[in-house]
Amino acid sequence: MSAAALLQAARTAGLTLVTAESCTGGMVAAALTDIAGSSDVFERGFVTYSNAAKREMLGVKEQTLIAHGAVSEDVASEMADGALERSHASLAVSITGIAGPGGSEHKPEGRVCFGLAQLGKATKTETVDFGALGRAEVRHAACLHALALLLKAASTSRTFFRRGC
Repeated sequence: MSAAALLQAARTAGLTLVTAESCTGGMVAAALTDIAGSSDVFERGFVTYSNAAKREMLGVKEQTLIAHGAVSEDVASEMADGALERSHASLAVSITGIAGPGGSEHKPEGRVCFGLAQLGKATKTETVDFGALGRAEVRHAACLHALALLLKAASTSRTFFRRGC
């Protein structure tokens, strides 16, 4: 997955990007900003590692966290929606998961939930079980997956809609 290809696809579609990251700790934002000139497409990134940060910075509901836990598609959806609402971007990705070590029977190490929100479209979520690859590898795999989700959305976007237009 090429961050440069994503940036070009977003430019072509007239999209701007925002990230809301938990277990990846800003890796997606870093991958995008490693590319010179990315500021015309990448609007901002939120690193919301704690539940308090998810609530305060992205508006994730306390009740959602209690009912489903931080590693859930419900929280990923609220993170992506919150990032879109609290930025000037038109496409948001969120990542929340268990990089390890550890996990539980119901939420094993390597489980990562993603959210994808785009202006004018319904928010999508998905869960990927990367397995107990080790902390660094789960985080890397989650970063690559988030970039791929953004690329697919940017490549198939026909809206050419910019916030404020």
